[in-house]
Amino acid sequence: MSASNDLRPRPQLPSGRPESSVGLLVVAVAGLALAALCDVFSLFAGWRLRAVFEGDGGFLTAPQNDLESAASLYDTAARYQVIVYLPAAIAFVVWFFRMRRNTGLMAPDRFRNGPGWAIGAWLIPLANLWLPYRVAVDMWGAATPLPAEGERFRARLWPVNLWWGLFVFSVLFNRFAGTKYKNAETLTEIRDGVGQYMAADALHIAAAAAAMYFAIRLTTMQRFKAAEGPYGGAVVKAPAA
Repeated sequence: MSASNDLRPRPQLPSGRPESSVGLLVVAVAGLALAALCDVFSLFAGWRLRAVFEGDGGFLTAPQNDLESAASLYDTAARYQVIVYLPAAIAFVVWFFRMRRNTGLMAPDRFRNGPGWAIGAWLIPLANLWLPYRVAVDMWGAATPLPAEGERFRARLWPVNLWWGLFVFSVLFNRFAGTKYKNAETLTEIRDGVGQYMAADALHIAAAAAAMYFAIRLTTMQRFKAAEGPYGGAVVKAPAA
């Protein structure tokens, strides 16, 4: 009897039903979007402050009233960034932890650390510039469907790499800009510091967009693999019996 028209038997997933992560995804994406909007506001406030500095034909002068108004707007934008950042970060990390649990049910052998590291990796100074990336790579590989017979398993990691590269670079550059702005004494140094902060805000916006894409793609991959099985619904012929 030939079994050439049957699907290849698929390995069973570990016991345990993945919890829905769509609600957490919506909250995490909303938090990232709100953080990005605060960065856009900060860019506008920074542009306005630099415009005050560079008024009067390009000479570095600043009328007191205009300077105070622009500086107040810039400080307000900075406060909004601080207020929004913490809940947005918490929402993303909670989603990150839920995804680690869900993808761990699919391919526990692909993970180098336990689920708790999906939270703990963010809390270790310096190591948090690398460890969450390792967890994300493991999750991405676990959520990627297995290849058909004869094909090599290869997870395309560019969404993970793009998000993490932008995130780390934006964090480091923001610290550099903050130091320059804090130590500024003259109007020229303040103007340059604001310009560097504006560049950091632009990087934050790009990193937030990359994080949203990564989160949506990973959640979609996990749900698809959970519904269709390890091979992602691919039809593979089994050898003749």
